[in-house]
Amino acid sequence: MIISALRGGSGKTILSIGIIGAWKQQGKTVIPFKKGPDYIDAGWLALAAGQPCYNLDSFLLNQTQLLKSFIRHATPSGISVVEGNRGLYDGIDMKGSTSTAELAKLLGLPVILCLDCTKSTRTMAAVLLGCLHFDADVPIQGVVLNRVAGSRHEQILRSSIEYHCGIPVIGAIPAMDSQFPERHMGLVPTPEHDWAAGSVDAVSRVVKACLDLDRLEEIAHQALPINAPVSSSFEKPEPMSAEKPRIGIIRDSAFQFYYPENIEALSLQGAELVFLSPLTQQHLPDLDALYIGGGFPETHARILAENTSFRSDLKKLAEEGLPIYAECGGLMYLGKEIVLEDGAYPMVGVLPVVFGLSPKPKGHGYTMVTVDGENPFYPEGMEIRGHEFHYSWVASFEETAGCRLVFSMKRGTGFLNHRDGVCYKNILATYTHIHASGTPEWASALIRNAVKFRRLKGNSL
Repeated sequence: MIISALRGGSGKTILSIGIIGAWKQQGKTVIPFKKGPDYIDAGWLALAAGQPCYNLDSFLLNQTQLLKSFIRHATPSGISVVEGNRGLYDGIDMKGSTSTAELAKLLGLPVILCLDCTKSTRTMAAVLLGCLHFDADVPIQGVVLNRVAGSRHEQILRSSIEYHCGIPVIGAIPAMDSQFPERHMGLVPTPEHDWAAGSVDAVSRVVKACLDLDRLEEIAHQALPINAPVSSSFEKPEPMSAEKPRIGIIRDSAFQFYYPENIEALSLQGAELVFLSPLTQQHLPDLDALYIGGGFPETHARILAENTSFRSDLKKLAEEGLPIYAECGGLMYLGKEIVLEDGAYPMVGVLPVVFGLSPKPKGHGYTMVTVDGENPFYPEGMEIRGHEFHYSWVASFEETAGCRLVFSMKRGTGFLNHRDGVCYKNILATYTHIHASGTPEWASALIRNAVKFRRLKGNSL
């Protein structure tokens, strides 16, 4: 089923976390999904479920890729819970393209609406009635009343909705937002706080007390069978190389934004994955390639700067031709320094970029880029769909013959002057995050470069 709402900030993420956690406490297998490109909400859903949360995004993935991903990761014996994003019908155009409603129809999933009932009663029935008639093909099967002030408030809401709309009210919950403080564009990332598991447990207990979970499960079983030819097309890809190149992935509280599908794609194609962290390790292990995802290096700038041995190792390997693919926070880490209010913090220094930080987003939303320069990962002329989310900005950049920008922006902000994709030697660093299921060329390119570098190392010994 899909948990949706009338707008962002209505409490659907917290509700989704509570439902998943409550079912997990009952011993059920719950497979979490997040509609949209979000990393932070997905991290909380994964924590609640005790397993990875997969992103379903109809901008980053075409319909066939999206269906394949959902069918592959959904478990027939479990319950798949998809958290929507923004309002139910919000998309990138007037037709509602990429909306949660579009996803519900594509997958045939019943929708549960989380209604923020703050300072409202009978009007919520009118709003819900509008949602029901706006697109009758969207299977809205129940509602949860959120931020309810008390029993009298709940009773007026419940009777109004069930009488005027004929939609069951699955439960009513009080405001719980204090359990999950927000930062930037969403909830605080789970790796940053040891209280995260306790918050999930507390919200799960509230949901168990306030919602009819049995009725909710009955609604989940009303999901339609997916009538698509992709359902039996999941042959495991053949590894690109029998050499099992060692690909490092920097993953910690500073660099935590990775789609599980990206990591799976590297593993399925034969890579040996090595997880590492400049927050806790002084040196790099032996690697054939490196992937640095996004995150918030600015909140760990002092620790990253003080780890001079790790930075030195990485710069030396980069100059020697180590293939490196970096996104957003990873791009910042490879630059000269990050300038914050309390001073400048040196980073790896392999890219001639100084980054500043803004109190407001400098780039936020979907991106479309055209590859217009030679680089180790993508062919020229290729179009890539992704997304960006960054508060950092380029304070200075020295483009040279050896360090150049190889993406032109068709949509989005990018790195500088409507361009992105900083390329230097075997490094490609960009503000655009890609999804491996929507850009399958990415994983094969990283594997190919890793094998090539591995062979070069072997010949030099």
